[in-house]
Amino acid sequence: MGNSHRLWRILAVIFLLSFVVLGYIGREIYLSAPPIPTRIVSESGAPIFSGEQMQRGQSAWLAAGGQQVGSVWGHGSYVAPDWSADWLHREAIALREALAQAEYHQAFSALNNDQQAVISARLKQEMRSNRYSADQQTLTVSPLRATVIHDLAQHYMSLYGKDPAQDKLREQYAMTSGSIENADDLRALPAFFFWSAWSAATDRPGQTGLSYTSNWPHEPLIDNVPTTSNGMWSVASIILLIAGIAAMVWFHMASHEEADPTPPAYDPLFELKPTASMRATCKYFYVVIGLLLAQVGMGIISAHYSVEGQSFFGLPLAEVLPFVVSRTIHTQLGVLWVATAWLATGLYISPALSGHEPPLQKLGVNVLFYALLLIVVGSLACGWVGTQQKLGTDFAFWLGNQGLEYTSMGRVWQYLLFVGLLSWLLLMGRALWPAIRRPSESRGLIAMVFLSAACIGGFYASSLMWGQKSHYAMIEY
Repeated sequence: MGNSHRLWRILAVIFLLSFVVLGYIGREIYLSAPPIPTRIVSESGAPIFSGEQMQRGQSAWLAAGGQQVGSVWGHGSYVAPDWSADWLHREAIALREALAQAEYHQAFSALNNDQQAVISARLKQEMRSNRYSADQQTLTVSPLRATVIHDLAQHYMSLYGKDPAQDKLREQYAMTSGSIENADDLRALPAFFFWSAWSAATDRPGQTGLSYTSNWPHEPLIDNVPTTSNGMWSVASIILLIAGIAAMVWFHMASHEEADPTPPAYDPLFELKPTASMRATCKYFYVVIGLLLAQVGMGIISAHYSVEGQSFFGLPLAEVLPFVVSRTIHTQLGVLWVATAWLATGLYISPALSGHEPPLQKLGVNVLFYALLLIVVGSLACGWVGTQQKLGTDFAFWLGNQGLEYTSMGRVWQYLLFVGLLSWLLLMGRALWPAIRRPSESRGLIAMVFLSAACIGGFYASSLMWGQKSHYAMIEY
């Protein structure tokens, strides 16, 4: 293509602008993220939760499965509930009932329409007013709300604990008894759930009708509903997408590109002679097939748990393979077989594109393969052991299950996989470098292949940018 240099410059500008926008959004999220109070207290000064408990509760929830068992702010799985929405709804109903009893000494359902309107207005005022003091880093709630919070905390502690009264609900949620065994972690869990619901419903400072999470998840009882700007930006994003496609088509038609070259008389791939390293990639594709089939199997089991929460056609499968493990493996295998296919394809086409087989390339391909097998088996085994033996938050973060969709493997395994991606990039670069340096019609395409490989490693590196105690909003970003 005669204008390839121009296209490269356009690509670079688009790339730069995209990351500028992404960085700006990240900065805004960081600056306006829901605050984590140092203390949550009643108006009497009685303590309810501490900031340390909220962060510990986040770690405990993630170690117990996190986004694999329910969700927070809509991010996760949907057999168990969204815990922020669940807390918000339960608190709204319980507080509404408490207000009705305190004001009229009757159940809310027994009140007339005028009385119900008064209680509903007070409920909205109570739950949407922002009583967080930034100076003192303290959140204050009314005595009635403090009582409701205490009662709700008992519910979630018994659900994640071993209370037999919650067995039926656990079966509906595909949870097992004793998901959290450490007593301090169990007491901290409701603090995180409360904070996530408070962030979703409380008005931002200086705003009315707009919570820290833009009213998500919704709760009609307190008018926590999508805002007008939500709809406007959703429509605008679709329009911008269509406009971008239209601009690309216009540019293509206006560029008057050269005619397509005359195709060769025969397919050059028919005479391609695989090198030793290219033949060594064959085993990668067998692993891809195995991982894909295993992912399908785990998907079938996970889907069935939505019908029988703790068994598989009557078999007590959850005793050895509960939903949290089957779904974690299902989502993780999706990442691993795609990554393995990327690696194998890149290693195969690099010598084919350049016509160059670097020294010891086959050895590098084989070493990378067995290292990848270690990561696959090690991460899945540690995730299963950590979940079954309840080995705690530190083990879950570093070796077991981080509790985040698609990045659930322990941080140690993530580091090893990233090193593997860098090694893969090195092996590809060694094979492609002669073709990149040699002026030819295909050099731009080969450079694009190498750039794509580098971007894959950079893309995965973003999963290393949060820590064990990072703010949940920044983890999501």
